[in-house]
Amino acid sequence: MRNALRQLRYLAVAAQVGSFRRAAEMCDVDQSSVSRALKQLEDDLGVSLFERARSGVRLTPAGRRFLADVSPVLEQLESARRSARATRTAESGLVRIGILTSLAGGFLRELVQSYAKRHPRVTIDVRDGGRREHVAAVRAGRLDAAIVTGSGAIPGCETRELWCERVHVALPETHPLAERPKLDWPDLREEHFLVSRGEPGPEVHHYIIRRSADYSNYPDIEEKAALQDTLMNLVSLGQGITLVSAAWTAVKVPGLVLRPLTARADIVPFSAVWLPENDNPAFHRLLQTAEQLSCSTARRRGHT
Repeated sequence: MRNALRQLRYLAVAAQVGSFRRAAEMCDVDQSSVSRALKQLEDDLGVSLFERARSGVRLTPAGRRFLADVSPVLEQLESARRSARATRTAESGLVRIGILTSLAGGFLRELVQSYAKRHPRVTIDVRDGGRREHVAAVRAGRLDAAIVTGSGAIPGCETRELWCERVHVALPETHPLAERPKLDWPDLREEHFLVSRGEPGPEVHHYIIRRSADYSNYPDIEEKAALQDTLMNLVSLGQGITLVSAAWTAVKVPGLVLRPLTARADIVPFSAVWLPENDNPAFHRLLQTAEQLSCSTARRRGHT
């Protein structure tokens, strides 16, 4: 079987390049190996497949018919080999993902856990950052994908919505609004918002401005040179309030409470963004896992 496949491969390559010598170079074998294999194939078939000359070789009419008959088989074998190779690579590969939401809980954490369980030999390299930075890294090939808010098209990239999260207000437990189970924007009209200067601060800042404008209000926002974890502690100390995704409900900060915003407009979609030509099999397995998890999550919510 292996010898027959080798003969057919040599046949196809030699027919394409018109030379046994060049076919041998392309197949990384000696020219004598190609010549012997094709001579043996001709002997087995009882016909001449090539016309041989000093200038090279070309298929005989019988050779052209035979190659046309076996070409579909060769294409199927090559496809099967690529698939097997991709599966092997996916089992021990690397996936580089840029995120701007917490991994402490929610869909993203469940996705990473589920994928790691299915593919324990694949390394998942998770990097924090902002939307613009991550999308630029995707386009430059430094990231396999970015997880961003929204579901709009991004030029030159594939985008797929995976899950949604409700926006929550983070506030100190001593705040009068902490007694309410849920909040709406009119409740926040007189509040002092804190956002970080680094990511995801600029996106949160823009969100507060946009949603406050829906209620004809210009919010009081202060930027802090602090990471998100530090910002949450500043909120718990009574310096202001901020907005976070639902994933932060899994994070326990002393003196901090989270209350959901009730408006439908405060349910934010999260999407994966990647290049169409990305052929990393480990990444495509992650995307497949995310889609399966998304469907499972949707079914669970449908039953609650």
